[in-house]
Amino acid sequence: MLIIGSHVGFKKDQLLGSVKEALLYNANTFMFYTGAPQNTLRSQINDNYTNEALLLMKKNNIDINNVICHAPYIVNPASNDKDKQEFAINFITNELKRCEQLGIKNIVLHPGSAVNESREDAIKNIIFVLNSVLKHNINVKILIETMAGKGNEMGITTLELKSIIDNISIKDNIGICLDTCHLNDAGYNLNEFEKYLDEFDQLIGINKIGCVHINDSKNEINSHKDRHENIGYGTIGFETLINIIYSTRLEKIPKILETPYVGKNEKEKIYPPYKYEIDMIKNKKFNNNLINDIINDNVNNIK
Repeated sequence: MLIIGSHVGFKKDQLLGSVKEALLYNANTFMFYTGAPQNTLRSQINDNYTNEALLLMKKNNIDINNVICHAPYIVNPASNDKDKQEFAINFITNELKRCEQLGIKNIVLHPGSAVNESREDAIKNIIFVLNSVLKHNINVKILIETMAGKGNEMGITTLELKSIIDNISIKDNIGICLDTCHLNDAGYNLNEFEKYLDEFDQLIGINKIGCVHINDSKNEINSHKDRHENIGYGTIGFETLINIIYSTRLEKIPKILETPYVGKNEKEKIYPPYKYEIDMIKNKKFNNNLINDIINDNVNNIK
């Protein structure tokens, strides 16, 4: 069964609103942040909203085990600054506790960037932070995201990810989130995705893949820029992404869209593309009029 969804909001009615948004897109899973990804502001979890959300998910055959949370960008587990390390440990731990309260089993985490340090030292810092978090025995798995290599980002090669995974003390609570845009921009040829999985399986193990972010890329392979594009409108291409999505080796893994909103111009990108992209993916048929269809449908709905 195809498990497909997108990034959704987590606002006034929290998880309940997230589920409602996912259903608008005909999704059977989704991903959310428990607060703004750029700051530390977090509202208290409302259990009433959570209980309503769980009932709505059950009614619509959304398995909570396939729902993904994403940790905020403001933490840098790779930092050699002791205060920033302590902040990362405390904040990630609290995010895991919030996930546990919501019943969410998986959270995606960017491994961070090496700042005024070697990549080897940055990896040691990531390992220290993750082990410090996981020792609290919170029943939530951390999925380290594959990165594009922008600036001094960590986690851009399978070997780097392996060096982290190999040194995590509680291995049942650690995994990987693949991101197709990031893999492309990091230099991996996704036209040979099965070969990539062969290497990944040999070094880490496919069983460690807990989520796949499905994004096209605005940039050529090995650009190290990390700019997502709508499905089929970038350099990766529709057919390649379909082959990844429907890989039998990843059949039970949630696929999450993080593609950009669309609009009449760069300043008016206000319409979510996810319902339309999910429809394309389910039908395995590219819509070369996708952007216009989204804009026209939304404009007509407003009228």
